[in-house]
Amino acid sequence: MRWGLPWPGADRAKAAEEAGAAAFCAGEFADTSAYVTASEMVRATASAMVGPGIAYAFARSPFVHAASVRQLNRTAPGRVFLGLGAGTARMNRDWFGVDAAHPARRMAELVSCIRAFLHAENNQTVRFHGDFYDIDAAVRAPVLGRIDVSILLGAFNVHMLRTAGGVADGVLAHALFTDRWWDEVADPALALGAGRAGRDASSLSRWGWMLVAVDDADPQRAIEDAKRQIGFYLTVKTYDPYFELHGWQEVVARTRADFAGGDPAMLGRHVTDEMLWAIAVCGDTDQAREMLAGRRRLPELGFLSPPGFLVSPRRRERYADAAAALSAILT
Repeated sequence: MRWGLPWPGADRAKAAEEAGAAAFCAGEFADTSAYVTASEMVRATASAMVGPGIAYAFARSPFVHAASVRQLNRTAPGRVFLGLGAGTARMNRDWFGVDAAHPARRMAELVSCIRAFLHAENNQTVRFHGDFYDIDAAVRAPVLGRIDVSILLGAFNVHMLRTAGGVADGVLAHALFTDRWWDEVADPALALGAGRAGRDASSLSRWGWMLVAVDDADPQRAIEDAKRQIGFYLTVKTYDPYFELHGWQEVVARTRADFAGGDPAMLGRHVTDEMLWAIAVCGDTDQAREMLAGRRRLPELGFLSPPGFLVSPRRRERYADAAAALSAILT
């Protein structure tokens, strides 16, 4: 497995790149833009792939996504990828103020429309006509010219996975993905979507986030941080089919009751060892080795992500350094 990191800052990224990091990604939230972070990434790296991983897809128009990618590609030609995620219905409605009905169909059109902008030659009118996007852009300036950039979807459930198989270059899997979810849900859905579109599913990239918290000085705290992060994920109802497949509904119900009760620090207390070993890499280095060895379906390129829920920035930095040190195990 090739490995990468969520953007750790320029200084740490240089050391990670020298250690073999193949890619860096930029997430986003209410105080962080994936594209702003990506602009720092392209300037501070030399060989690694860089890109949003993920950017909220429907919060921006196809034009904005494509223009941002073009600007990044000018600085790091051939090294830019674009990871897109639909976000939840509540986020799109209440945070972004946009319509996100029929997210899988909308995402398929968005990807095709972004590609229309990225593949356009100079003086070529960019046209796309669909149910959700209607573009007729005569860009009268010498700023176009075809560029090929991989577009990966942060697909989780079957409909978006099928969409990824049909229109995208691959998936950027959630850190929750287990061997079983890959085998029984993700791969069949990708294959179905690819087959319907006359595409070869084996050509799709299978990248993903991995939850990694390693601390030889305090392995128990690392384990608790990983459990709390998993507990936070358990509160998201979008992932219910995943919890049902694994038979984890009782743990989910208890965790959501804790979350509703207003005690987020307790979110990890119901997470079982089975769940921890299926999802995370945590504890001390020896346990991390054992956990990695027990996984059959690691991503082709895994972004080693420290837990962030109720974890201080300083501790996240230590986890990021420890994750980079795992490169000798992974390569």
